[in-house]
Amino acid sequence: MMDLISQITVSGLMFWFLAAVTIVGGLGVALSQNILYSGFCLMITLIGVAGLYLFLGADFVGAVQLIVYIGGILVVILFSVLLTKRIGVDKTTSSWMNRGVSVLGCLALLGMLLFSVTKATWRVTETVSTPTTARIGDGLLREYLFPFELISVVLLMSLVGAMVLARRAAKDNSGQQQDSIERLQ
Repeated sequence: MMDLISQITVSGLMFWFLAAVTIVGGLGVALSQNILYSGFCLMITLIGVAGLYLFLGADFVGAVQLIVYIGGILVVILFSVLLTKRIGVDKTTSSWMNRGVSVLGCLALLGMLLFSVTKATWRVTETVSTPTTARIGDGLLREYLFPFELISVVLLMSLVGAMVLARRAAKDNSGQQQDSIERLQ
């Protein structure tokens, strides 16, 4: 028993904690019947994945995971869920037949993964993690400067186009509302 306790490290505990957070969040997404709770569980899952990226030394990928997925995409998903009408009325459930097939498929996948993990030879190496942001920033400002700037111009043009279309749609809607008001009077 003491040998097992002496092999436990803080980094091992941190990895297993982040893995458990990710798995529990994923189960919450898959098993929750309320779509709002599924959205919050997705946020927990993405935070766990970002923590795993940061733990493994991929600091840029972890930061992008936090900013893009949690900060942007998940907020859009949650707002669309909150703005959807009758979200609390409709309950989405699947039949027991579908759940049975899903469970069998998941168990088969788990068996294949466990077989692969137990039969593989794993090399353990100690590496010092260095920040990846310096190399990425250097690449963006040297050999990939033109594509980076081209993408920024394309994104700017798409934002301006979206604003023009939204403004045109708002003007059309205000004209229709004015016609409706005049008809009522």
